[in-house]
Amino acid sequence: MAVKTKRAAAVNEPVIAGDVRDLGLARAGKARIEWAERNMPVLRAIRARFTREKPLKGLRVAACLHVTTETANLMRTLKAGGAEVFLCGSNPLSTQDDVAASLIADYGISTFAIKGEDHKTYYSHIVSCIEARPHITMDDGCDLVTVLHTKKRAYLKGVLAGTEETSTGVTRLRAMAADKTLRYPVVAINDAETKHFFDNRYGTGQSTMDGIIRSTNTLIAGSTVVIAGYGWCGRGVAMRAKGLGATVLVTEVNPVKAIEAQMDGYQVVSMAEAVPRGDVFITVTGNKSVLRREHFAAMKDGAIIANSGHFNVEIDIPALERMSTRRRTLRPFVEEFTLRGGKSVCLLGEGRLINLAAAEGHPAMVMDMSFANQSLSLEYLKKKAKTLGRDVYTVPRDIDMEVARLKLKTMGITIDVLTPEQERYLRSWSEGT
Repeated sequence: MAVKTKRAAAVNEPVIAGDVRDLGLARAGKARIEWAERNMPVLRAIRARFTREKPLKGLRVAACLHVTTETANLMRTLKAGGAEVFLCGSNPLSTQDDVAASLIADYGISTFAIKGEDHKTYYSHIVSCIEARPHITMDDGCDLVTVLHTKKRAYLKGVLAGTEETSTGVTRLRAMAADKTLRYPVVAINDAETKHFFDNRYGTGQSTMDGIIRSTNTLIAGSTVVIAGYGWCGRGVAMRAKGLGATVLVTEVNPVKAIEAQMDGYQVVSMAEAVPRGDVFITVTGNKSVLRREHFAAMKDGAIIANSGHFNVEIDIPALERMSTRRRTLRPFVEEFTLRGGKSVCLLGEGRLINLAAAEGHPAMVMDMSFANQSLSLEYLKKKAKTLGRDVYTVPRDIDMEVARLKLKTMGITIDVLTPEQERYLRSWSEGT
């Protein structure tokens, strides 16, 4: 049963509000938050500076993110920097209830998130954050920004800028900018090299396979895994599936990415060719209806289908429901759909991002860089938001490189530095053969 909380604040301190499952889970959540913190040295270093300098003082931040241990440490960093933070979940199944409880009970951060919340509750939590009248929005998938621009337009007036964590959200924001409907500048955190090169590839790769294995206990070695999409996330999932011993088939609509997948050692096929062969199907495209009626009909009996894209539209679940004569839960996060004729298809995690629905999401070590970008981008936006137009911007290069330098330092890695002669050579055009 959800518990609504509202704690009396001390003098000159904001009231803490929230909607979480059970505050009694806070102790376990705090221990897990501290465990994640051990593997987030870059964010720790930023938090130490933020604690001294308070660069975010006076800002109210509304964050719609996956409520995980790593996100909790980001929220702690923003608060240390002087911001007043309001957090809600960016997916109904991605919240870790013990973390949500600890954020309120131990860290005084207003949090609205319950794992498994229904559609109405999910959006009511987003509205709760919007009604805090934020100066900065932080989004993972663009749901908060969309609600703000449609149903809660009155709250747009005070918003200075925002950030977006994931590729799906960036795509939506660029569409808004192209339509001239975006009302404030947004920094695309996903476009930072220290985000998508590592978070999307290594984080998604490991956590996706983790979610599938946890929910099914299936043996990946010797199976045929079909991966729809060969962007950075698809590359990561393919790499990890291959490493576990799977035969990997890749489907693509982009000819360049298809060539890349083939040259990386995977079999590139159409989905029509893949469905009779696949044992496990994973969608990571950011598009809708990637797996649909004709594909379900041609799959093997007992085929496993999962999605690691942000929204649950990549698998056409309504079509699967219409084709089925029976639907039952076999294990947590595993639903069996029995099709006419007796064949079954097993859907994981309600078609939502399996790495967070059935596992814990990306490891803290990789989220360290992503959330370092978030923290430093908020500092940048407080200074520069009023000089930016209503568009989507890449993370400034100096922030991206600073995050990389800090990460290398924490890993004990030293790299070379250009000599003055080398710098002159790279700036010149006169030297040749």
